[in-house]
Amino acid sequence: MFIQTESTPNPATLKFLPGRPVMGEAEVADFPSREAAGRSPLARALFAVPDVSRVFFGSDFISVTKRDGEDWKHLKPAILGAIMEHFTRDLPVMDSGSADEVDDASYGEGDPEIVSQIKELIDTRVRPAVAQDGGDIIFKGFDGGAGIVFLHMRGSCAGCPSSTMTMKNGIENMLRHYVPEVNAVEAV
Repeated sequence: MFIQTESTPNPATLKFLPGRPVMGEAEVADFPSREAAGRSPLARALFAVPDVSRVFFGSDFISVTKRDGEDWKHLKPAILGAIMEHFTRDLPVMDSGSADEVDDASYGEGDPEIVSQIKELIDTRVRPAVAQDGGDIIFKGFDGGAGIVFLHMRGSCAGCPSSTMTMKNGIENMLRHYVPEVNAVEAV
């Protein structure tokens, strides 16, 4: 088994590509802590590697975030070993019946037609680009009165030094161009 690695804009995160599906199309799982990994044998194995602080599964990749101050040259071999062992033993990525937990917090309601347009732009233009960097972005709401779109960044994008620039210069400008009712984008 050959596992490729790619750097991400977040220097604390590496993207691992095992050459096979991880979660499948349109599915993701985010494990922001060791405690959250209980529903995934693979996430538990990765958190067993010292100094792993976050794990994220995309359709065909795994993003691993390390603690500050640690060096990838010491962590990468152990992470590669854990991923390789998991897949060669043909273990499930997630325990049966466990799906990514959904945060149902409400961040405002806007015109359903505008919300639909925003969601489509995020799903077709933003999410694929963010996935290339080992992360994901989720639409959380639209405050129609203020024109604010609320988004949640996960994976390598969570805590990335360039995520604010991505939100303001990339996503906000694109949404404002296509949807004039959008005035700003905020992370939640």
